[in-house]
Amino acid sequence: MELYARSYGPEARGCAKPIVCLPGLTRNSRDFHAIACFLASPAGGSRSVIALDYRGRGNSARDHDKTRYTIAIEASDVIAACGHLQIDRAIFIGTSRGGLILHHLIGIAPALIDGVILNDIGPVVEIEGLLKIRDYLQAAKGPESWAAAPRYLRAVHGGDFPALNEQDWQEMARAIYRDEGGAPVADFDPAIAAPLQALKGNTPLPDLWPQFDAFAGLPMMVIRGQHSRLLSQSTVEEMARRHPELVALTARGQGHAPLLHLDGPREAIAAFVQQ
Repeated sequence: MELYARSYGPEARGCAKPIVCLPGLTRNSRDFHAIACFLASPAGGSRSVIALDYRGRGNSARDHDKTRYTIAIEASDVIAACGHLQIDRAIFIGTSRGGLILHHLIGIAPALIDGVILNDIGPVVEIEGLLKIRDYLQAAKGPESWAAAPRYLRAVHGGDFPALNEQDWQEMARAIYRDEGGAPVADFDPAIAAPLQALKGNTPLPDLWPQFDAFAGLPMMVIRGQHSRLLSQSTVEEMARRHPELVALTARGQGHAPLLHLDGPREAIAAFVQQ
C-alpha cells in the first residue's frame, strides 16, 4: 500500500521529538498545512512535522479491499510510516479519527508515543456528533465550482465556526477537495463513509477509558471546539480527573474539528511541544 506524507522543517530522522499529525475520518494531510508551517518556523519552534494521508485519502492509494478501512489497519499504517521515516518516537497530533487511532496505538506501540495532542476527540464519542458527520457525508453532491466551495462549506458548517473568516473557508475547501477537470471533488474513497450509514440515535458506542488510562505518564493535551457535538465538556473533565497533568483548551468560536492554526490553539500547541 502506497502511503503519502507531507514533511515540514528539518528532517524527521534523528530529530528530537518530531511531530506526527493524524487527520480525521475522511480528511487528509492538507488539514495540517498551516499549523505545520507554523511549528516548523522559528516562531513555532523550528520543529520537524510530518502529516499523513491514510489509505484511501488524499494522495495515498485506495484500498481495493474496502473492509480494510479500519482504525486497526490505519494504526498499523502509522507504525509503518514512522518506520520508513526512521521515527522512533514522536509527539502525535490526532484530529477526530486520528485521536481514536492513537487510543489504539498506545496499546500496540506505546514506545512510539512521546506525547499526545487530541483535537476534539476523547475516549467517549457522542452519537450526536457522529450523526452530524453522517448526515454531512450523505448529503447531496457538494459545491459545483471552486468559487462556490467556500460558500458551500460556510452554509453547512458556519453555525459551528463563527471564528472563521473568508480565507479560512477558502483554505478549508482546498484541504477537503481535490481538483478534477477544474471542479472540486471530495478527496477520499466513498467506501470510507459507508459504515456511518447504519448509525441511529440509539446506536450504542463503546468507550475507550481503558485505552485512555494507558496514556498515564505521557504529556497530553486536549483541544475541544466550543461548539463541538462529538466531544463533551463532561468527558474533558473526566479526562482531566484521570490525567491530572492534562492540558485542556477550548477553541473559541469553533466546532468539530477545530482549525489548529488559529490564535489560541496555535500558541498552546507550540508551548506544549516545546516542553
